Amino acid sequence: MIVHPELRRAARHARRPLLAATLLQGAVTLTHLAQAVLLALALAGLARGGTGQLPWLLAAVLAVVAARAALALWQRRTATRAGARVRVALRDELLARLGRLGPAYLTTARAGAVRTTLVDGVEGVDAYVSRYLPQLLVTLSVPPLVLAVLAVVEPRALVGLVPALLLALLGPRAWDRLLAARGKEHWDTYEGLGADYLEALQGMPALRAAGAVGRTRARLEERSAALHRATVAKLRVSLADTGITDLAIQGGTAAAALLACWSAITGSTTAAGTYLVLLLASECFRPIRDHAREWHAGYLGVSAADGLEALRTSVPAVPDTATASAHRHTPPELVFHHVRFTYDGAPAPALDGVSFTARAGRTTAIVGPSGAGKSTLLALLLRHHDPQKGRITLDGRPTTEYALDSLRQGIAVVSQETYLFHASIADNLRLARPDATDDELTRAARAAGIHDEITALPDGYATLLGERGATLSGGQRQRLALARALLSDAPVLVLDEATSSVDERREADIVRELLKAVGGRTVLVVAHRLAAVRSADRIVVLDAGRVDAVGDHTGLVEAGGVYTRLVEAGRAHRGELAA
Repeated sequence: MIVHPELRRAARHARRPLLAATLLQGAVTLTHLAQAVLLALALAGLARGGTGQLPWLLAAVLAVVAARAALALWQRRTATRAGARVRVALRDELLARLGRLGPAYLTTARAGAVRTTLVDGVEGVDAYVSRYLPQLLVTLSVPPLVLAVLAVVEPRALVGLVPALLLALLGPRAWDRLLAARGKEHWDTYEGLGADYLEALQGMPALRAAGAVGRTRARLEERSAALHRATVAKLRVSLADTGITDLAIQGGTAAAALLACWSAITGSTTAAGTYLVLLLASECFRPIRDHAREWHAGYLGVSAADGLEALRTSVPAVPDTATASAHRHTPPELVFHHVRFTYDGAPAPALDGVSFTARAGRTTAIVGPSGAGKSTLLALLLRHHDPQKGRITLDGRPTTEYALDSLRQGIAVVSQETYLFHASIADNLRLARPDATDDELTRAARAAGIHDEITALPDGYATLLGERGATLSGGQRQRLALARALLSDAPVLVLDEATSSVDERREADIVRELLKAVGGRTVLVVAHRLAAVRSADRIVVLDAGRVDAVGDHTGLVEAGGVYTRLVEAGRAHRGELAA
């Protein structure tokens, strides 16, 4: 009956309603005891042949039953409200933690496993906190009260009840360690299966293209079978737990009944005392029966507690202790000073001594072959990681001195992998600025080269997009993301392969229009295809984590080197496509 610290912590989100629910549960239990006392008096009266008080006693029993129904309804509503408060507070806290952990955490954690923890795990905590904990407190407080009453009425009844109560309460604790191990195994398997199913659903087009649907189905069936085995293993232990409790309850009730009958035969107690022992013996075990039922209802919360704690206590890749604001009305200057960064376990640094300046209000392009360090550069700028050596400054101040939220809100990023939500086009665009007018939406869409295609849709900007924007082409999704970034008031705009899905013939035109539309911002353009960077004020060429050259398009081509090879490779690729 030891409560996991994470579950105790979750319960603090709804202390008052949980206390009220516990008190009401105790009141419901007291009505059972009152009913037992009234029935014992009524039966004793009948045994003596006196029926004068019988109508009043029966009326009192009916009143107690009605009161119990009202109290039970009140208790369920209070417990439900407490559980909802815990559920909402816990999800808000975990989502905020995910936001602080950032993409660095989500690149190692499986999305399906995180979803299972946030949804099923939190639902399990709701049941545990709102149903099991109030019943646990009642179970620990009511049986001693009943035993105290029985000790006055018929002390010998305690000989059968006390050992049975101790066995019912303490016997199952011998299985706690094994039950915890089985519960963890069950949760891990359940979480893994949820992650596999989500991954299979999201990757179904790729699975079909690779002819791997059958193999994936077989793997899911195997994982489902493993979950079944883990569930059965947990149930075996749980049933042993339940068996011990039931044995104690039935044995204790029978022993108390035999002792009560013996007392009646020997005349050591009154008829009312005999009936009271018989009825209260059963009521003494009622909280324990209810406790076992609520334990099974909230067991998922116990299983998920470790996962919830692991998520809540995960440490972000970078500290967020600064308080400076990165928001400003004028475009900032970005400078990389001898930046070096190596991923854990990597044999060589991803960036090694990178230095360059992105001038305020100008466009700086970053190019290089795959693996040159372009993505790492942006990850460091957004502080998904911090460099091991060197620093990055924004207007002369290191990025580590800005509050994380402020820094990231001041940098609008359009990446190759865009994300659109199951909402209208207008709602997706207004994620960047909820107060944007229709005219501002139109201007941003025109600059991104997507306005005409939006207006051609039956519902225009009110068109509902499928999940992840699946109803649009890759190029359309990217251009919508571009329009969304243009609506933002962030002084820094990062285009990370933002037009990679756009036809190459249109790419240069779209980029030129974008650069005209983002006047007054510092722009970083990361691209493989050089059509997107020809118009940049400066081009930084990366190779193997180092700066190979800095200049404009014409000067870099004339100088030869990595940039020239990239240009020639692009021409050869276009020639192959034309052929």
